[in-house]
Amino acid sequence: MDALGMILLTIPIFYPVAIAIGYDPIWFGVVIVLVTELGVITPPVGINVYVVSGIAKDVPLEVIFKGAVPFVLALSAYLVIMLIFPQIALYLPSFVAY
Repeated sequence: MDALGMILLTIPIFYPVAIAIGYDPIWFGVVIVLVTELGVITPPVGINVYVVSGIAKDVPLEVIFKGAVPFVLALSAYLVIMLIFPQIALYLPSFVAY
């Protein structure tokens, strides 16, 4: 499943719950994008990895998944930081006048 499909299936269910709990909608959107990015590069679904494998036919799939590991670690670390310090996602939007 691609990223748009994941977002379209999950947002109508989880957005009202997140707002009812008291989460900021902008922060929730950033977290959803991060989790979706993680979902498209991690096995077994990793659709982006399979696309790269289809383009680079001479490179084994295992090598491509190993190449995605640093990105998975970086996104995971950023997601943990975002969960601990939600102000990071809300810093720039705080300058926008409503």
